[in-house]
Amino acid sequence: MLNITMPKLYQKQYDAFFNEAKISITEGSTKSGKTLSAIVWQATKVLEDKLGLPHHWIAPVYSQSKMAFDQAKVMFREVYVKANESDLSLHFPNASIWVFKSGEKSDNLYGSGVGSLVIDEYTRLREESYYAAMSTTVATEAQVRLIGNVRGRGWGWKLARLAQSGAVGYSYHKITILDALKAGVVSLESYEKSKRDYPEDVFRELFLCIPRDDAGNPFGAKHIQDCIVPSLSQKQTVCFGVDLAKSVDYTVVIGLDEDGTVTQFHRWQGDWNKTRTTILNIIGNVPALVDSTGVGNPIVEDLQRYSEGVEAFNFSSSSKQRLMEGLVSGIQTHTIHYPAGLISEELDNFEYVVTQTGVRYAAASGHDDCVMALALAFKKLHSGLNISWSFNSDENEGKNIVQLLNKRITVPTCNTIEAVAAYFGEDNND
Repeated sequence: MLNITMPKLYQKQYDAFFNEAKISITEGSTKSGKTLSAIVWQATKVLEDKLGLPHHWIAPVYSQSKMAFDQAKVMFREVYVKANESDLSLHFPNASIWVFKSGEKSDNLYGSGVGSLVIDEYTRLREESYYAAMSTTVATEAQVRLIGNVRGRGWGWKLARLAQSGAVGYSYHKITILDALKAGVVSLESYEKSKRDYPEDVFRELFLCIPRDDAGNPFGAKHIQDCIVPSLSQKQTVCFGVDLAKSVDYTVVIGLDEDGTVTQFHRWQGDWNKTRTTILNIIGNVPALVDSTGVGNPIVEDLQRYSEGVEAFNFSSSSKQRLMEGLVSGIQTHTIHYPAGLISEELDNFEYVVTQTGVRYAAASGHDDCVMALALAFKKLHSGLNISWSFNSDENEGKNIVQLLNKRITVPTCNTIEAVAAYFGEDNND
């Protein structure tokens, strides 16, 4: 028989993991030793397994899972029989498999029942990934341990409050840097340095588990509120943003006036024929930036046959990041405004996650269709030079309107493009 000596845990660490609860949630500060505690707990489950079940460790991104895998691989190198670097798995003599996974794609987390589940940094995981991972514990009634920093007041914070309230099947624990300091895990010098190096609100959240109101939200709770207006603008709509429905999402159309205030807000679910007709009835020939990602591309091409104002926008990780950064700027400079309701609620629920490739923006839970449509409309409003021409042969009838940078400018009646160019000056070759 092989004797294994586990790292010693201090009392708060032990109590947080080695308890009878089906789901134990630990809000833990940076440097409190929560990851080590979770590894020790799950290793115990793996080694005691008599059914040869898989045991899953899930982190928000691959690099975090890899760090935990590397740590476990070193700690239990004399125990496992095989370490698979390609799928981050450790295979043990009792046929159990310890698998370290990324939670970036929720569809990859469904599967057969597990013997135990750890979700590392669960507050940085998308809610749908949490439920996908939890589905693997239903048949086996496996115990679950959630660990993470406090991060705002999103779905993870609410789940911790449920556990803290004493809900059946849950256990709640909090381990701060002060607990680690008392246990001798963190030195006083390290504590003092962290306190000096971080802004007060960041230190309180990362090290004392006290949430910031808008942590993780790219817009800022106060800025979102400051951009709310009593009602829709009654001024003319100068552009639209259109986010097309995918799967169970909604199609959303948002119009803005020249000042960046929402003039129109439409949201619905329906088949493509209904959606096309509805969009065309709303936008007419007003400039509109429309989501053309994936199945949206042929839809946008169809819309362009009927409306000359439609422009396609393809979402990629980089283009979405730039789009969201534009909306962040608009909200934080208060150059965009919207009524209270679904738009502001989705903005409140929006978050960013820093990954290896950049910043990922998405809803913490639920839908983000309104945010996407608002961002598209705001980009269209500030997309640069947009000029629409009309020519009238009768100088006594009306005036031509040139829309320049989304501002309406009255100019003398002109019968030719050359005449219009001459009005702006001989040096204008555009």
